[in-house]
Amino acid sequence: MLTDTTRQALRLPAFAMLAGQTLYIVITQLHAGGEANDHHHIFETYAENGIWTAVHLGQFIGIAAILAGMAAVFLTLEPRTGTMKAVAAFGVGLSVAALALYGALQAVDGVALKQTVNAWAAAADAEKTARFASAESIRWLEWGMRSYHDIAMGLALVILVRVMKRAGLSIGMAFLIGVSGLALLAQGWIAGTEGFTSAQSLAIVIGWAASLAWMVWFAMTAWSTIASGESQASEATA
Repeated sequence: MLTDTTRQALRLPAFAMLAGQTLYIVITQLHAGGEANDHHHIFETYAENGIWTAVHLGQFIGIAAILAGMAAVFLTLEPRTGTMKAVAAFGVGLSVAALALYGALQAVDGVALKQTVNAWAAAADAEKTARFASAESIRWLEWGMRSYHDIAMGLALVILVRVMKRAGLSIGMAFLIGVSGLALLAQGWIAGTEGFTSAQSLAIVIGWAASLAWMVWFAMTAWSTIASGESQASEATA
């Protein structure tokens, strides 16, 4: 079972993950929408979008908060010795890798894709075909970056299940973390093989729901237990 000191150390990571997930979901609602694999139509929508850069920066901040929180949880719950120490260290490494991949993804999507679709939309007719081909190449690079980011983050969450179970946290919470991890793995596979399809969108929604549920649960566990312990300590000294 977790000590009060450990629970207190988990407060900030719990807040960071929940705040990051909430920010990511909210800011993503402002993302330009449409049939993502219909490139002619969606590129026109992207070119007309005036808040593209701000939305993608917000998404990056949200994911960075989640992954920083996850890394902190791994470090806090990491045993001093044994196999689980190596497992937790691997989880930290995957969290860092996922953040690096997401930064590269947003450089491709949030900057390069926007510039290529703008250039295609503004190009003379004689240049349209070449500009469109460039935009599609950037889009396919985005598929690859998204695929590997989702897989890295999904694996980190699967490892987090093992670390949290060993630390004595709820099996129900571990189940929800596992669902969110598997949803990310599914997203990564679909993005890498088919692009941004309706199946991937379904996996995203499932992942969001599971993530919000376990992050709220985790935050309540970290904060409510501490509050209870502080109350008992106050009563004992009164």
